[in-house]
Amino acid sequence: MPQTSAADRTHRLVPSPAGRVHLAEQGDGPLVLLLHGFPESWYAWRHQLPALAGAGYRAVAVDLRGYGRSSRPAAAADYRMLALVEDAVAVVEALGEESAVVVGHDWGASIAAVCALVRPDVFRAVGLLSVPYTPPGGPRPSDVFAGMGGDEEFYVSYFQEPGRAEAEIEPDVRGWLAGFYTALSASAGRPDGPGPYFVARGGRMRDRFPQGRLPEWLGEADLDVFAGEFERTGMTGALNRYRSMDRDWEDLTGFAGAPVTQPSLFLAGRLDASLAWLADAVEAFPVTLPGLTAHHLLDDCGHFVQQERPDETSRLLVEWLAGLPD
Repeated sequence: MPQTSAADRTHRLVPSPAGRVHLAEQGDGPLVLLLHGFPESWYAWRHQLPALAGAGYRAVAVDLRGYGRSSRPAAAADYRMLALVEDAVAVVEALGEESAVVVGHDWGASIAAVCALVRPDVFRAVGLLSVPYTPPGGPRPSDVFAGMGGDEEFYVSYFQEPGRAEAEIEPDVRGWLAGFYTALSASAGRPDGPGPYFVARGGRMRDRFPQGRLPEWLGEADLDVFAGEFERTGMTGALNRYRSMDRDWEDLTGFAGAPVTQPSLFLAGRLDASLAWLADAVEAFPVTLPGLTAHHLLDDCGHFVQQERPDETSRLLVEWLAGLPD
């Protein structure tokens, strides 16, 4: 696969409903919008930007609202899913395009799916990495997560109280990120016990992070990039996405049970622990993603699929994109 170099990448700010979105752009051709997850930034797509550009696409990776150089509204309500969809539409319009393929990882996958669901006029296809599509509806999310931990606390519930997770993370952002990235990578395997997704009452999430060297996919310089942004911005903007899930449930009631019908892709690592509790969502794809044209589970790969297996992820993305209708 021909590739361009990082020297061909450009950065800029474009207007959005919250103020601005920072993006990294590379290549010319059909627009592919790349949405990162928690706790990352546009840099999570550093491998795919040149690969997609080399394959003839205009690849654009953004800092989501609350991250990096993009705007960081103060209110948690400003991080509701529909606001993030508006940001994505604003990016497409600011780039002078009428439509885009949207690809997301982790939270970015959930955002990408809702982009396709509520704005099919803009987003003509959707790629989901690591987190499968779950249609809106069902029980209130906070009630679901509150019941998941038993005697312990599921991490989404742990993130709900403003300032609580910040107090754990911000005194040592780099160390916390290193442990989190390692815990969710293939090198950690699937935990035998509760793992990093569950927090002991009165404890911290990091208490169950593995110690030692970084996973092979993450160099010290890469960690510096991620940590440097959060040391500058703090963690509240990123965490506010978790604090808006009940708002999403209310906002999207009109789409309860609705499938995403555009051509779609799902790509994940077999060792991603999140697939265990989202297995029903994957099994429901024939109903929830009737346009699914590519479904891949990568062996010996954890949660950070596009960074753990960059070449294979890029190849599979390009193959899927090449098969989309014009």
